[in-house]
This record gives sequence, C-alpha cells and structure tokens, in this order.
Amino acid sequence: MRFKTHPSPTVGNTARPVPPWAIRVARVIPLAVLPSCIWRLPFAFNYEMGQVYAVHKTWHWWVILYVFGLSLLSEGLAYMSFGLVAGWGEVVPSWIPFIGGRRVAPLAAIIPATLGALGLIALWDQLPFGFLNVGGFHMVGYSSGWWKALAATATLPLTLWGPLLLALTYAYYKRRRGE
Repeated sequence: MRFKTHPSPTVGNTARPVPPWAIRVARVIPLAVLPSCIWRLPFAFNYEMGQVYAVHKTWHWWVILYVFGLSLLSEGLAYMSFGLVAGWGEVVPSWIPFIGGRRVAPLAAIIPATLGALGLIALWDQLPFGFLNVGGFHMVGYSSGWWKALAATATLPLTLWGPLLLALTYAYYKRRRGE
C-alpha cells in the first residue's frame, strides 16, 4: 500500500525548485537560535547563570515577560526564514485577510531579509565595528570558566544566523529573479 504524501507546510510548493542546501539552511536557522533562547530563560527568574556584575541588579516582575518575549520573538523571526524556501514566501496564504492569495513581490522578501541578515551580522560583532562595540559595551564577567564556557556554547550558534540568512536570501533571489 502506498501512502499519499502531503506537502510540508514549511517547505515546498514553490514555482521553481528550491535547492536542497537552502532547505537544510532554513531548517538549521531556528536550531541555531534555540540554544541562546533556552540559556536566557533562567534570567527571567533572577538566576544569573554565573554572571558577575559590578553593580547589583534589581530584579523586577516584568523581566519574566521581557526574557520570554525575547526568546519567542527570536525563534519566531528565525522561523520566518522558511518563507524563503516555501510557497507562502511566493504567494500569501489564502487564510490571511485582505491579501491572501496574492503574489509576494520578490523585493518584499529580499529587502527585509537582507537588512535583517546584515543587522544580525553587525549585532553579533562579526564586523570590525559591530553594534556591541559601540558605546563601550564590554562582556560581562563570569564567576568561573565553566559558566563562561556554557554561555559561549549557548550563544555562539547565534552568530550563524546572519550569514545563513544572507545565503538563504541569495538563493531566494536567484530562484525568483525575473518574476
């Protein structure tokens, strides 16, 4: 008996075929963001994860909302990269009011994705004058090398987000150019 396969809601259904490497990259991006999202959750409950501050920080109830909101926003934006390899990145899904079923102009995806990727690259200090160097930002100290290694392990994959998104955007551009 053969099973009928249904297209994945996150990939496929595109006018032109998506390169397999681009689909893999789209799947890796949310996974690269996830460790830092999980690592930051204890901060919501005033657990400092081994960080040492020169001035004592006061914990407020809204920190819970901020930390969880930042993690959800980060993962949500990472999942948006699937739009560059899926049909909903070419035609707006029909269930969306007013614009459902309309074609997505390629530049409407390429420009924000490119700017987002370049912003992420700059934010994570992969450029000589990254945003985190502006204004005298310095790394927070840790009470031990283990805490510092944990922080580095959790946040280092996040630096891949910008370059991977830029590569994915280029694949989207190549596939959709001339439309």
